[in-house]
Amino acid sequence: MTQLEEKAVGALVGSAVGDAIGGAVEGWAPEAIRERHGGWVTGIVGPWYDDWRTARPIAPYHKGDGHITDDTLMTHALVEVYDERRSHLDAYAVAESLVPKMIDGTRWIPELEADALLLQRVFLAEKWLVARLHYGHVDPREAGVGNIVNCGAAMYMAPVGIANAADPEGAYAEALDVAGAHQSSYGREAAAVFAAAVAAAMAPGATASSAVEAALRLAKDGTRRAVEAVAEAAAGVTDWEQAIPVLRKAIEPYDTVGPNYRELSMDARRPSRTKAIEELPVALGFVLVSEGDVRRAVLGGTNYGRDADSIASMAGAITGALSGQNGVPADWADQIAEASKTDLVQPGLVMASVAQDIRASDAERWARRTAALDALV
Repeated sequence: MTQLEEKAVGALVGSAVGDAIGGAVEGWAPEAIRERHGGWVTGIVGPWYDDWRTARPIAPYHKGDGHITDDTLMTHALVEVYDERRSHLDAYAVAESLVPKMIDGTRWIPELEADALLLQRVFLAEKWLVARLHYGHVDPREAGVGNIVNCGAAMYMAPVGIANAADPEGAYAEALDVAGAHQSSYGREAAAVFAAAVAAAMAPGATASSAVEAALRLAKDGTRRAVEAVAEAAAGVTDWEQAIPVLRKAIEPYDTVGPNYRELSMDARRPSRTKAIEELPVALGFVLVSEGDVRRAVLGGTNYGRDADSIASMAGAITGALSGQNGVPADWADQIAEASKTDLVQPGLVMASVAQDIRASDAERWARRTAALDALV
């Protein structure tokens, strides 16, 4: 593989690995996770409940056992949109290409152990896309307004970072446009900052620090303050176990969900210029704590609990882009691909190819503009 392919595959395999491992403990506190599993989770584990088909609040999803969740399903669907268009995307691409993939035709849903509509697996914040864009015919650029503010858009923005490899500013702008169809406020901002971090991690010689610095440089309002707080708390910490309470304390003032993840606070997930989603800053914190190591970043995000699949997935995407495919534990990746009956490598190769096409079209556009400006001066 080229380095571009290595990094693109690393980002998307790392994302899927974090999603699958974190998904098994999503929604639980670190203390509950340790009690349930007899210690820290150190790899792929089974469902929280043996009777997962009927047990609340898990039913009807078969989480654990290496199954990817909606984070990866939406990520792969966005890769398909990029593959079809071979260009930069915007909010209209979401309405015209992504939403049909959610409601037309079935795909394998590992947690349902069946072929089903993507719409049948996603959370309410993603169902909003279909309600607003397909049925409501809302302007895609404004469709995210009114949705609950969470990590729904951010969780699948890694492909935007790859499409804009080594250009965090471009990734930020593109993700902000794409996510406008889905989210508003700090949910939309998180999507843009996450894409920027992935783009920065795709650069040659990138480090955990350089990826987080790019995210911090571009972040606005509460998201910026939250990333600053988490990065400061992570400084000097290299043990993901020790980092868990440290990062939680740092993000708490900016988190609207509240201390009990399953009992939301009164102002949870409402627009704000002073708040941030929890998942992205914490994921960036584990990128720093792990020093860019995929295994440590994913285990930190997983054992942090709460929205563990999205935290571990974002951390896995950034560290996977930093280290390339070889940095993602092969034992995890192989088992998750087999259990999920999903090719985890091909989407990364597709995005590397798309990035090359976008690079060529961008070069042509800038050449035309340079020629025009030269004629004006």
